[in-house]
Amino acid sequence: MQAFEFITTKEGLDNFRQVNDDIEWMCFDSEFVGEKRFTTRLCLIQVATRHGLFLIDPFPLKNLDPFLEMIENPNIVKVTHAGENDYRLLYASFGTIPKNTFDTQIAAGFLGYRYPLAFKKLVETELKINMNKSFTVADWEARPFNQNQLKYAIQDIEPLYDLWKMQEADLLRKKRLHWAEEEFKVLERESYYAKEPHYEALNSDLMKSLNKRERLFLLRLFEWRRNTAEDKNYSKEMVLPSKFMSQIVRSMRSGRAGLRENRRIPDKFAGDLWPVMNELYSREISEEERMLLLMVPSEEDENANEEILTEFLYLVIRHQCMQNGISHSLALPRNWFKKIKNDPSFAEEVFGQGWRKELFGDTFVRWLSQPDNLSIVIKPDVIELRLSGNEGKES
Repeated sequence: MQAFEFITTKEGLDNFRQVNDDIEWMCFDSEFVGEKRFTTRLCLIQVATRHGLFLIDPFPLKNLDPFLEMIENPNIVKVTHAGENDYRLLYASFGTIPKNTFDTQIAAGFLGYRYPLAFKKLVETELKINMNKSFTVADWEARPFNQNQLKYAIQDIEPLYDLWKMQEADLLRKKRLHWAEEEFKVLERESYYAKEPHYEALNSDLMKSLNKRERLFLLRLFEWRRNTAEDKNYSKEMVLPSKFMSQIVRSMRSGRAGLRENRRIPDKFAGDLWPVMNELYSREISEEERMLLLMVPSEEDENANEEILTEFLYLVIRHQCMQNGISHSLALPRNWFKKIKNDPSFAEEVFGQGWRKELFGDTFVRWLSQPDNLSIVIKPDVIELRLSGNEGKES
């Protein structure tokens, strides 16, 4: 393990910023703990620059401004692996938005690797360096750190520079660097980190199978769980495990007795929490809630033909990506089909420009943005995708 500077004081952090005042790149990672809490806690920051290796302990520091200013500095390339996790934490805790990023996990997706790919796998394959990941779930809140923890922390940043330079050269050779850079830019948008408070409820599979009153109750139940978890800094699962959601919602039809008689539901929901449950179920619907529930697709909206078309399109996209050595999960995450179904303009937004348009062409935008007009025609020697209302056909 190379020598490193361990920073625990304001003076040490100010000196770190001064020493690195002239850098053009920095590799960084962080260790954090999110289990059993609503707000993830930042426990350690690892940084590598041309001036050396640095470990920053945030616990004794009142603010991290010198480090955060470097993250926001557009003149410094920030090299990470799966940096989204670190950036989400920095945004949630400090409002920090990164500028000028290079993510080795995203880059790997443009170079023939599946996405997402573990750092250990990428480093061992590309750099032939064996990595010990036994401290991934170590207690990073405990102090003092032991030497094995610090060794683990350092190995998460030591290979990043060589990996970055190797990937950058490969992307340039394949004329894909501008594709990767376009995807890196997503990490630099504030909208990427902003959370839709009702996302979890509106995207719940349970929601689609309920009647109107039960949907309203479930919407409120998710909101109550989120707010309670935030107030107490508990995980949402500690407040209300997801496995009980369906049972509680369906048992509320029979009131308190329904909750009490369902042996799968913890007693507290018919006991101390009954006034809360009853209020959530009985309260009059608000206009905001009415509008939110209009966003929930009904089960009738789905049909077998649409499911087959979606699967077929997904396979075509996977094949196109495989032929070009690009991860299909990076090109079209599976959950985007639901977004496109709810808002066909989303297909034009992501496929009608940039690197995806270069890869797939205009045909895919037409297929994805008009799912109701799309059909599959199978002939002895060819399979055709047809858009109704179009004289031509695409196969």
